[in-house]
Amino acid sequence: MDIRKQFGMRVRYLRKIRKLSIEDLSLEAKINRNYLGDLERGKRNPTLKVIGKIAEALDVDLSYLFKGLTVNDNFTLII
Repeated sequence: MDIRKQFGMRVRYLRKIRKLSIEDLSLEAKINRNYLGDLERGKRNPTLKVIGKIAEALDVDLSYLFKGLTVNDNFTLII
C-alpha cells in the first residue's frame, strides 16, 4: 500500500479515537479541512511542517505517526 495512504489511515484513526471531526482537527492543526480530508485518503504528500502540526494537534510524537508504515508491498499498520 502506498505510504501516503498508510499515513492518512493513521491520521484518520488517531482523529477518530479522539472523537474529532475533520473540521475540529483542521482548526486545531491550522490546516485546510479539504487538504486534511485529501491527506486522510492518501491523495496528498504532506510537508514536514504539516506533519508536525498534525502531530501537535493530536498530541502524539512525530515518530508515532510513522510507526509501522512501510515503503514496500508488505503492509502492516500497527495501531
